Amino acid sequence: MNKGLLKAWHDEKGYGFIKSDTLEHDTFIHISALKHMSRKPKVGDTIYFEVAKQPDGKSKAVNCRIEGVAALKVTPKKSNHHRVAKSNFTNSFLGKIASISIIAVLGFIAVNKYNHYQSNEQFNSHTPIITNADLATFDEQYPKAVIPKSVIPKSTQNFTCDGRQHCSQMTSRAEAVFFINNCPNTKMDGDGDGDPCENDTRFQDEW
Repeated sequence: MNKGLLKAWHDEKGYGFIKSDTLEHDTFIHISALKHMSRKPKVGDTIYFEVAKQPDGKSKAVNCRIEGVAALKVTPKKSNHHRVAKSNFTNSFLGKIASISIIAVLGFIAVNKYNHYQSNEQFNSHTPIITNADLATFDEQYPKAVIPKSVIPKSTQNFTCDGRQHCSQMTSRAEAVFFINNCPNTKMDGDGDGDPCENDTRFQDEW
């Protein structure tokens, strides 16, 4: 650390020169090297300083302080702690809202499912269960209807398509009806009204 006397100072330009017994030449000093001091320098001040080379090869005073003059208290820069805390609060708040929304949706779904379950339970509770005993009493209460034999058509299970086409080849009107409905190339229903062999006197008693 060098010690010297401020022999010249240009306040309007913010620089001056220090004369030191330990250095061969006067040392250039800029106001920026003393910005931490509580007052501006003036001619005659004793300056403690170090010397540093500038890019142009000239020397300048750095790390300077004025003897007997207090340094300004360094105010720490505002940290990002407040911003981080605010950001964390915002994220936490949004996270809580999202969590509450999810819980609300899940609760709504659960309530709907429960109501649906309750509806099914009520429906099932009102749905009668039919047992074998019920079927027995049902038969007693509602006897099977008896169909008169007069309305039961004659069985056609013995009729088969065997190539016959004309009424003269039929043995009954029922057989003729079976043939025109189930067998190809029959010639027994000339007017196409579904009643075969209408003019065959053999089948008059079947009408």
